[in-house]
Amino acid sequence: MTAVESRPAGALVQGTGTSQGRPSGQRPAAARVRAFVALTKPRVIELLLMTTVPVMFLAAGGVPDLWLVLVTCVGGFLSAGGAAAFNMYIDRDIDALMDRTSQRPLVTGMVSPRECLVFATALAVGSTALFWFLVNPLSAVLSLAALLFYVVVYTMWLKRRTAQNIVWGGIAGCMPVFIGWSAVRDSVSWASLVLFLVMFFWTPPHYWPLSMKTKEDYERVGVPMLPVIAGNKVVARQIVLYSWVMVAVSLLLQPLGYTGWFYTVVAVALGAMWLKEAHGLQSRAKAGVTGAQLKEMRLFHWSITYVSLLFVAIAVDPFLHF
Repeated sequence: MTAVESRPAGALVQGTGTSQGRPSGQRPAAARVRAFVALTKPRVIELLLMTTVPVMFLAAGGVPDLWLVLVTCVGGFLSAGGAAAFNMYIDRDIDALMDRTSQRPLVTGMVSPRECLVFATALAVGSTALFWFLVNPLSAVLSLAALLFYVVVYTMWLKRRTAQNIVWGGIAGCMPVFIGWSAVRDSVSWASLVLFLVMFFWTPPHYWPLSMKTKEDYERVGVPMLPVIAGNKVVARQIVLYSWVMVAVSLLLQPLGYTGWFYTVVAVALGAMWLKEAHGLQSRAKAGVTGAQLKEMRLFHWSITYVSLLFVAIAVDPFLHF
């Protein structure tokens, strides 16, 4: 199916920059500002920064330089926001067909494709320059690499070609732990690698429940997310496998000497709760439960809580690590 075969009411006719017959230039200024902010996917950025700042505390062994934290957060926001805007520019054809994305600024016409592309480019250049001159070149390279990986490897190549799209595409979302560590130490370490792997194995079981919920959207646009090409039983089994590996990897920081008892206790408790939810989803899938009774979004919402609390523990642990 193509973008001309089905389109939500009032959606953007690609390239016109209009919505419901009203030019984007006539939109109220406040609404336009909100639209440009929406291009950056701020809720996703919140999660990315949530994995950046605690790593800076771990790298510093306490409170890092607060100016450095601020600059790193601003640079991370600009970089991730630029990647998100490029993503919306590239995916504007399928966004118009999916219920979950039908109100994005390019679909409604609040922002034109050209404006989006200029905005994304400005954020990408600005973030790289900020990291290079105010943090360090290594962090700038890592940030730019994450942006390019998300835009080119995931959005332009993997997303529409393979069910492994979110597995390997998720690498971009793992990079903030490297950036947070390198901002403080101007290097990477085994600790940052462990946390990178935690996020790598976290991403598929975090996203697959959401794509199970929105499977019809992905089917409509021909994006081969795993739930589209495999049954719920297969997806749930993969979620459980990734979950066990993620929890196991999360427990490596103490043996490597980077954390103490506090982080380990929190990681074990959070991991046990995660595995309970993952196995619960698998049990319901095996029983053939569908629809609202599958409760796949319970794991999706818990996954956000899990990673937030885990990284809070990472930030707190240096103060209790004797």
